[in-house]
Amino acid sequence: QVQLVESGGGSVQAGGSLRLSCAASASTYSSYCMGWFRQAPGKEREGVAAIDSDGRTRYIDSVKGRFTISQDAKNILYLQMNSLKPEDTAMYYCAATTTLSWYDCSSGLTRGMDYWGKGTLVTISS
Repeated sequence: QVQLVESGGGSVQAGGSLRLSCAASASTYSSYCMGWFRQAPGKEREGVAAIDSDGRTRYIDSVKGRFTISQDAKNILYLQMNSLKPEDTAMYYCAATTTLSWYDCSSGLTRGMDYWGKGTLVTISS
């Protein structure tokens, strides 16, 4: 089992940037699929981005070209968010699943993953 702790949320104006971080308690770099999800008030949770152990990535259309998911060998997952918009306002969650299948990792953005952090709040003002 892996524990995940997010940080880096905050309040910025539209057009600004934030970088979210997620620290994992276990060695996730080589054996886990990792992802970022978000849930805005009154809306369902949505998968934002996923990355597998080979560095393959997937993004939802609304963040392509603005967000970048990455991870390092110290078991830290990142989400660099640029050109932020008010509609990006949400609680952002880090998640992980134990799969080496890119198909399962990629589809995890819609199906959900096995392990979750408690979230970090991102608020974008216009």
